[in-house]
Amino acid sequence: MISLPLAVVAVPNTLSVVAGLLPPDLAGAGLMRTHGLALPALMLAVPLAVALTRRVPAAPLLVGALALVAVSDAAGGYAASELLVGVVRVLRGLGSGGVLAVTLVAVWDRAPVLRGLWAGVFAMSLLTAQALALWPLDEVTSWRVTLQPYPMVTGIALGLAAVHLVVWMMAGRPVGEGFERGELKRLLLLLGPVAVVAAAAVSTASAGWRSGAVMLIAALAVTGLLGLASVGGVHRRVMAYVMVAVGVVLLPSAAQVTMAEMGGLGGPGLRGLWVAYTVAGVLAILAAVAVRLLARGGGRWLVPLGLLAMVVGLCSVRLVVPSADGMVLTVPFSLLAVGAAVAVTAALQEVGVGAAAYGLTLCCTGVLAGFLLGAGVQMAMLEGVRSPQELVDGFMGALHWWALISGFLMVAIIVLAALTARRPGRDPAVPETPCAGPLEPTDVLLVSAPAGDRLAAEAPGVAEPVVTWGSLSPGDKPAPAVPPPGQSPEDSGSR
Repeated sequence: MISLPLAVVAVPNTLSVVAGLLPPDLAGAGLMRTHGLALPALMLAVPLAVALTRRVPAAPLLVGALALVAVSDAAGGYAASELLVGVVRVLRGLGSGGVLAVTLVAVWDRAPVLRGLWAGVFAMSLLTAQALALWPLDEVTSWRVTLQPYPMVTGIALGLAAVHLVVWMMAGRPVGEGFERGELKRLLLLLGPVAVVAAAAVSTASAGWRSGAVMLIAALAVTGLLGLASVGGVHRRVMAYVMVAVGVVLLPSAAQVTMAEMGGLGGPGLRGLWVAYTVAGVLAILAAVAVRLLARGGGRWLVPLGLLAMVVGLCSVRLVVPSADGMVLTVPFSLLAVGAAVAVTAALQEVGVGAAAYGLTLCCTGVLAGFLLGAGVQMAMLEGVRSPQELVDGFMGALHWWALISGFLMVAIIVLAALTARRPGRDPAVPETPCAGPLEPTDVLLVSAPAGDRLAAEAPGVAEPVVTWGSLSPGDKPAPAVPPPGQSPEDSGSR
């Protein structure tokens, strides 16, 4: 699980923090744009890595993904142009996306505690990603540290993955859970919309974009993600809505709070925040494991509860940030991380691995949309600033406006998920039962599959119809399925 924070730490674009160390021929918006290619590459790598798990087992894929991260670390020390920086960041994004996807598939059919542990560590990673990306940049003398923040941790994770590969080969190579019909196709179809969001976000890094245009593109991206989340059955839709909400809100919010609490702005700095991060991360992991172990099959009500906890966390951000005392931030950090962990764990319990990978792709794309929306709000609040105090006030105002906007977005998604739960939808992977005509109040719908197949398997040789709809009186008995005059018995299978 140590590879999850290592993967998510590739998301933040921290090059501006070391701008003073950049050589004159590299400084500029172009380098910032290429340095930010890690997240778009990560978004595209998630569905591709999941598709590869159909052909290649998870254990060797995990070694390959971490090897890409290690290669990007090694190459980062030699990057001396925008092109090489872009290549290094793309490699890191591809490896990180592979780590996220493969670890999800790897824990899916294992012990229940592992899936809860994955969800808790994932929530903790989203919360602490900005802080972990900034930590190695304290008093550095080379800007290339942004390209290789934790080379030693990468090596340890790669070694552990190699040990896991050897154990997996010696243990008999267990077969993982398969995908339902049509799930892999829907997952790969996401590559188109994800690429469009990535291209739009990269284009906004160029000079000349106004805040209104950036926020409009971000709003369209979030709306499109919610539209993609609305595909499929009830459980699939609820899970997808949760993943979009967590992606758009958690990491962008934690990143803004982290930047607002830097020492230069009056906060305690990273050293004063680690206790709050640690407490929130531990609580998130414990909450996710508890939900997975104690609420299996009956924790659907925990989804809105977890999202509401995130809304309360956003409200507390408006109340306590900025704060000179880092311990105070334990409240918003814990509410955000625990709420996300609970909601994600409860939602993932209702779906299969293919739908979970679909949601993970939406979540990663939502992170980019959230960053884009937050950047638009900051641009609007910082326009026309003339003094350091106005800069600080504008930055804090942008954070408070972001908390308000994302809070209302979370409430809208909670309502959308609740309405979805009341409106059952047909899973595209399951064909509809043909119907010969409109049902009348005395009609009885007889279905032979899949319920009929299940009954036949339990009682071989017995094929009984299953009554699934009708308006019978308490003493009535179902009428036999007799075809009307002029209709053959084969045509009456749905009556």
